[in-house]
Amino acid sequence: MTQPGDGVRAGTVPFGLVDVVGPSMVPTLREGDQLLVRYGARIRPGAVVLFRHPFQQDLLVVKRAAERRANGWWLLSDNRPVDSDSRSYGAVPDELVLGRVLLRLRPRPAWLAPGRRLERLLLTPRLARVPGLARRLGVWVDAGL
Repeated sequence: MTQPGDGVRAGTVPFGLVDVVGPSMVPTLREGDQLLVRYGARIRPGAVVLFRHPFQQDLLVVKRAAERRANGWWLLSDNRPVDSDSRSYGAVPDELVLGRVLLRLRPRPAWLAPGRRLERLLLTPRLARVPGLARRLGVWVDAGL
């Protein structure tokens, strides 16, 4: 779950700030992290996204886009024991997906939205051997996705 920060709001400028509440995205995100979101950004599998909860649309939520389905995005928690994600409410319609999380601003800045070229480079056999490098630069590799 998230709550709007003191930044700009969707609809006026393409960027906004949100604060993380709850443990569903641990280890990637933790309670109190502040995120920069690009509203209307193109979503692709593996991206961390901000969306309106399908059953409680005044609630903003951050999850990982696992895959695109016919009826919307299948969104999952990084903290797999927490099942308050598409496993409980199904695919999230496109109109409820607000944008892509670009980076964590606090407590420690971290890029969460690498470009495709950087992703491919970090996943080459040579660089994939460097422990934690891909993850530190925002590439999420999980066999469960």
